[in-house]
Amino acid sequence: MAQTYARIIGTGSALPERVLSNADLEKFVDTSDEWIRTRTGIRQRHIAAEGQTTGDLALQAAQRALEAAGVKASELDMIVLGTTTPDIIFPSTACLVQNRLGANGCAAFDVNAACSGFVYALGVANSFIRSGQSKKVLVIGAETLTRMIDWNERETCVLFGDGAGAVVLEASSEPGIYATCLHADGGYKELLWNPVGVSAGFRDEPNHGVRIKMAGREVFKVAVKTLDSLVEQTLQAGGMEASQLDWLIPHQANLRIIEATAKRLNMSMEQVIVTVDQHANTSSGSVPLALDYAVRSGKVQRGQNLLLEAFGGGFTWASALLRY
Repeated sequence: MAQTYARIIGTGSALPERVLSNADLEKFVDTSDEWIRTRTGIRQRHIAAEGQTTGDLALQAAQRALEAAGVKASELDMIVLGTTTPDIIFPSTACLVQNRLGANGCAAFDVNAACSGFVYALGVANSFIRSGQSKKVLVIGAETLTRMIDWNERETCVLFGDGAGAVVLEASSEPGIYATCLHADGGYKELLWNPVGVSAGFRDEPNHGVRIKMAGREVFKVAVKTLDSLVEQTLQAGGMEASQLDWLIPHQANLRIIEATAKRLNMSMEQVIVTVDQHANTSSGSVPLALDYAVRSGKVQRGQNLLLEAFGGGFTWASALLRY
């Protein structure tokens, strides 16, 4: 019996119009362009407009991915949306996007794995396709992280931006996703988190205390070490050598973490897709944004092997090894 793979047949992305450069940040945050660039590689980020939601960005990215795939929304069996900044508590943002696309009736749900959200969602979608339960799945990663930034907290406010990316997966006899690896460790909760919520309660503070709290150095150390072992595990699971990889498409959080992962794989930075300088950390949006850029710029070609990986609050970490 022939093996069924989940294959990417279309990509899309969306960014808010407003761009906030490091120079713009200098005007109201005690920081500098040099400080931000040397520590993170970030030069600018996109900021959602007043009233522009995660769902708005997800919808645009989804429409572009469907168009690129030549697939109608009505053909979808499932929509999985990775986000940590949903439009509302419920229905899920995936349900809201489903209705706006006109894909009513298929399964639709959100996955919250912080910055690993898109790769987690991709892993879920891959399992449904490989098991034969779904034939066409829309996978989205979308965020409006700037809604929970404290602009007085200079070490974290410079790191994040808003954006969305999407892919359409189709069941195929041709190789697509070889392996996905998903992990988490809630023991690291307080190194990167947003400590308020519906059940835990909100606070009598600006924005009800909804803000990202992060211990940057500790996160960096764990991320580098964890991604190092993840890379090895993923290649083993997919039956591939590092030398067979054409591209690394990493989570776009910090250029130094990206460089450390590339070094571990003996890959030159010319084989790494980097968009962190343009988009900053868009959490669940970062990997699909980088993938769409790589495809539309002509860098990534059909038949090439890609390694996608991400690390986020939880901690969560996840990867996907695939042939595009």
